[in-house]
Amino acid sequence: MAPVATRRLTATDLLNTVLDEGSFRSWDAPAEQPATTGKYADDLEAARLKSGHDESVLTGEGRIRGRRVAVIVSEFTFLAGSIGRAAAQRITEAVERATAEGLPLLAGPASGGTRMQEGTLAFLSMVAITDAVRRHKEKGLPYLVYLRHPTTGGVMASWGSLGHMTVAEPGALLGFLGPRVYETLYGSPFPEGVQTAENLYRCGLIDAVVPPQDLPAIIDRALRILLPAQPAGNLPVPASAAAVPGTREAWESIQISRLPRRPDLRWLLAAGADDALPLNGTGQGENDPGLGLALARFGTQSCIVLGHQRPRHGGREMGPGSLREARRGMQLAEELQLPLLTVIDTAGADLSPEAEEGGLAGEIARSLNSLIGLSAPSVAVLLGQGSGGGALALLPADRVVAAENAWLSPLPPEGASAIVYRDAAHAPQLAAEQGVNVASLHRIGLVDHIVPEERDAATDPRGFCSDMATAIEYELTVAVAVPAGVRRQRRAAKFATLGL
Repeated sequence: MAPVATRRLTATDLLNTVLDEGSFRSWDAPAEQPATTGKYADDLEAARLKSGHDESVLTGEGRIRGRRVAVIVSEFTFLAGSIGRAAAQRITEAVERATAEGLPLLAGPASGGTRMQEGTLAFLSMVAITDAVRRHKEKGLPYLVYLRHPTTGGVMASWGSLGHMTVAEPGALLGFLGPRVYETLYGSPFPEGVQTAENLYRCGLIDAVVPPQDLPAIIDRALRILLPAQPAGNLPVPASAAAVPGTREAWESIQISRLPRRPDLRWLLAAGADDALPLNGTGQGENDPGLGLALARFGTQSCIVLGHQRPRHGGREMGPGSLREARRGMQLAEELQLPLLTVIDTAGADLSPEAEEGGLAGEIARSLNSLIGLSAPSVAVLLGQGSGGGALALLPADRVVAAENAWLSPLPPEGASAIVYRDAAHAPQLAAEQGVNVASLHRIGLVDHIVPEERDAATDPRGFCSDMATAIEYELTVAVAVPAGVRRQRRAAKFATLGL
């Protein structure tokens, strides 16, 4: 059975739930409807009486936890929230005003789509709305979406699916084709459970399923990260910035990095970040557990985080879907004008027929292409294992931080030994010869900042994560300070001159 939706909220209900009490200010001028006669004119009048509003959307501004935000909210009781030309004009003008005033924008659609009574002109109005949202995002302004029950048709296929972060009401029916239309066209009901918020989350199409009463806290956290306050004064240089490479042999570091209790990306975000808000999937129907994606804040510095998730319970390493999710993170960093933090900790990419058929090699290439050409500042963290193309795919960055026992190699040392010596016994020797450890990576100019592991990271994960977080905050600050006009040239020069 499909989940049961929570009580359907009116536009006013949602505004009262999400915004600070008494803070809403309407931006709506009286709706100017196209000339109408007959049944449509009667329907509009009935909709006005039923809903208490003059159109299917309300726009304006308010405050969420004291922060000024623009809002666009559907009123489903007005002709099923459908979008005609008057509603489209209202939405477009509200998006443009939010952009002009530099406000983050929260959209709360609940709609059956474009208004059939107005035909193709209403249908085409989705293009203008989409263009307004595009220009809003081009200014680096957050666009957050709360999908309500139900949202279908042209609304789902335009401004309902363009959020930097998209969450949905529990049990909400969400999809392109409304189930009534499907049944009429094809003579059978649409399969249950497909067009639900919960299923879209499982498929990586939305970031979370959130009841309305929890929405203010989620939006507040997201905006604190996406619109950080400017730090006051200079950040102190951490002691680790002057750390020199240790004398530990490469093979010993490799063994340490493989300890099951060594802290991973989940630990780093939980114990090191001041706040981290996970995102989910590619937004395009994939949700590969091999990669984590989040909005996060380390001290004074906000960033988009993407990194390897260590497999649990026999799960697979990073596959091609992970890298498509990673590119979503890269795009968010570009659009929101935030630095990107990549975290590398992998025994190697997924080696399976599914990964080959999914285009793993091509996805690694596209990830490298995107990272080396990224306009946003970037920092890479070598957290532990760094094996093969799966590690390389997240590496190119302005600054590279490494834990003392991290490493980077073309293959696991055992694999390299198998190629060269046709056995795994020479792995320690090859690890030393190939220069995979942090001392070697620092010497060739790849690693800029070493986080010492005087305390065993596996037995003191919180202490390790705290030290790493301090280094991350500092290096994000350094990366952000590089002028945008020279950032890519410096990054490319770094990787072109390694070892010279």
